[in-house]
Amino acid sequence: MNTTIAGPDGQARCRWCVAAPDFLHYHDSEWGFPVTDDHRLFEKLCLEGFQSGLSWRTILAKRDHFRAAFCNFDFNRVAEFGRRDVERLMKDAGIVRHRGKIEATINNAQRALELVAEKGSLAAFIWRYEPDPAKNSEPQTASTSAESILLAKELKKRGWKFVGPTTVYAFMQAMGLINDHVTGCVIRAKVEKTRAALRRQYIGI
Repeated sequence: MNTTIAGPDGQARCRWCVAAPDFLHYHDSEWGFPVTDDHRLFEKLCLEGFQSGLSWRTILAKRDHFRAAFCNFDFNRVAEFGRRDVERLMKDAGIVRHRGKIEATINNAQRALELVAEKGSLAAFIWRYEPDPAKNSEPQTASTSAESILLAKELKKRGWKFVGPTTVYAFMQAMGLINDHVTGCVIRAKVEKTRAALRRQYIGI
């Protein structure tokens, strides 16, 4: 089975990027590129939790609404949300109105503050779980990994919610801890170049 498809410029890309109008830009400019910004890491963990049982297409289409609703995923601010905020968000048609996931996001913001106080940053903690590229599975053939299982287990131990191994693996793919662009995809080499240039010592790892 051919795992690539020609993009608008004629160059090969992962086949999934043509499944929805917003996917091509997301595939070319975000997915797999390494992220070390704490707010973006927190945002993606939360959005992957909201995606549970849904499609990424649904979440991506609502992402700007999520950002507005959750203060651009500034966990310092979200950690202060209370019952009134939960009720307000339950009436917000721009996001996924799931009480458990909304409450989990607030809880996870509080847990993020604890983690930053202990480790210095979310990035310093999360990037310690970066897999050895030489041991990665063939791109886009796995839904979990030993590292995603370990990271999910540690997050749950610390009180995080909606962070199962599959959710965490999707997070790792998106945030560049894994380069899961298929062989032949024009973006794979760009991601690899960016990953190689990442100065991991600057985030404490």
